[in-house]
Order: sequence, then C-alpha cells, then structure tokens
Amino acid sequence: MAQAMEKAWAGILDFPHADRTEPPRTRGLTMVIDKGSGLTETRELLELAGDYVDQIKLTFGTSAFYRTGLLRQKIELVKAYGVHIFPGGTFLELAVLQGKLEAYLDRALELGFTGIEVSDGTITMDAATRAAAIRRARQAGFALVVSEVGKKDPRDRVPDLHLWQQVDEDLATGSDFVIVEGRESGKGVVIYDEQGRILEDELEEMVRHVQDPSRLMWEAPLKSQQQQLVLRFGPNVNLGNIAPNEVLALEALRVGLRGDTLRQYFLAVSGDDAVRPRLATGQPSR
Repeated sequence: MAQAMEKAWAGILDFPHADRTEPPRTRGLTMVIDKGSGLTETRELLELAGDYVDQIKLTFGTSAFYRTGLLRQKIELVKAYGVHIFPGGTFLELAVLQGKLEAYLDRALELGFTGIEVSDGTITMDAATRAAAIRRARQAGFALVVSEVGKKDPRDRVPDLHLWQQVDEDLATGSDFVIVEGRESGKGVVIYDEQGRILEDELEEMVRHVQDPSRLMWEAPLKSQQQQLVLRFGPNVNLGNIAPNEVLALEALRVGLRGDTLRQYFLAVSGDDAVRPRLATGQPSR
C-alpha cells in the first residue's frame, strides 16, 4: 500500500533543509503516540502523512481494550504502510511485575506487532531483568526493539549518570533505539522542567556521555521542544510522542518550512541577520 507519490509542489520549490532522510529511515524518525485512534482515523493519518511516520506506539496499556479482531486489523493496516507498531512500555512493566513477560511477548508477536518497548518508567526493574527483557524481545523475532530511560514521576528521578550508562547498556544488549522519557505532557521529566522547557545542561550532558546520540529518540510532545531539538540536532533528529495531527507540522519544522527553521537556513546561507527574498533572476529584491 505504501508507495512513492509525486508531491503537489514538486519541482517548484526546494526544501531549505534538503538532507531530510527518506523512508525507510534509520535516523530522523518520527514516532506517533496513539491514544486510541480508530481504523478510519488511522487510515486517514497514513494516507495523508504515512511518508513521515516511522513508528506508532499504542501508548500506555490502551491495546488491552481493543477487540482482538479490530486490533489485528489496525496492526495490519499500519504495517501495510511500512510503519512499525508497538504497545506502550507500561504494558510490559505490568507483565514483568506479574511474572508474565514470556506470555506477553508471545501474545504481542501473535497479534502481529512489529516492535516492543522495554521500560521501567513506573516500576523498579533491576539491570539483569531489564537486559533479559531486551534480549528476549530480540530473540522472539520482533523487527524493532526499543527501550526507554527516565521515570514518569519526578519523585522517582534517576541520577543522570545512571541514565547515560543505561542508554549504552541497552544499545549493547540489543535495543535499536533508546527513548528519553518525556511523557504525554512533556513536563517535569529528564530534560524538561515543570513548564516543559528544555534543561539545556541536562540535554548536553546526556549527549556528551552517550556513545551514539543518533540512537536516542527524544519524546517531545510540545512544539517548542520539537523546534529546539531540530535547531540543535538538525532535521534528522529522532522525535517521539508526536500527536497524529502534528505529524505534517513537525515535518515542515524539520525541512525549514516553518518560521524559525526557515530563518536558521537563511542565516546559514547568507551569513547575516537579514532574510532577503530573491526574485526569479536570483538577485536580492529591493
């Protein structure tokens, strides 16, 4: 079902940031947070923006409430567009808490999910159990295995050094990417303060210590966060917890079709602070 289609403005205008990756991507990923979209909504999202969605997470434990047949239909629909789909990490945490990890993974695979998220955002999971969950998910045959670092409750905040170590350990164990917790709100966790502003020192410290920052996925549900991360890392930063109706707006931000990233592009090519439009002749307008 997924196929390359000519875009409406093709050949007329070039994207200011032209090095945006094409699907299937290994960087510049967009992970959509799905809190309960039906088949029609999901189909409309993929028809409109499927070229810019790489992963869909059925967040929290929401997939527990789908009728089996409907869930299978939704999973197959998403897969038909070449997009990964996986249940939220909170669901896996419950499985670990109840000693049912094997049964959980088997059912997820049988239902058709292409990915699994391993997290301990709510529960306490020792390093051996976490590593075993990542390895087991990889051995089960999931195409995508991701893990997540950071606690959902600010009262359970983990020392940053432990997060850096956990990222590298997860990648070494078998995670394809490591998600940096941002929650649905984008406030009060890991690199975000209570107002959702990025704590730049926290961000830079993590980037400096992690061996391969390109394999981090930053949960960034707020536009201000997305903008700052794109400006910091470029159009091919991995961003997660994107609302379905924000996918195209994020893509415009990535490639320079929104004010701040367009301005960054012109400052880079002109070398001054004046954004001067050009006529068809290529000369500055007067």
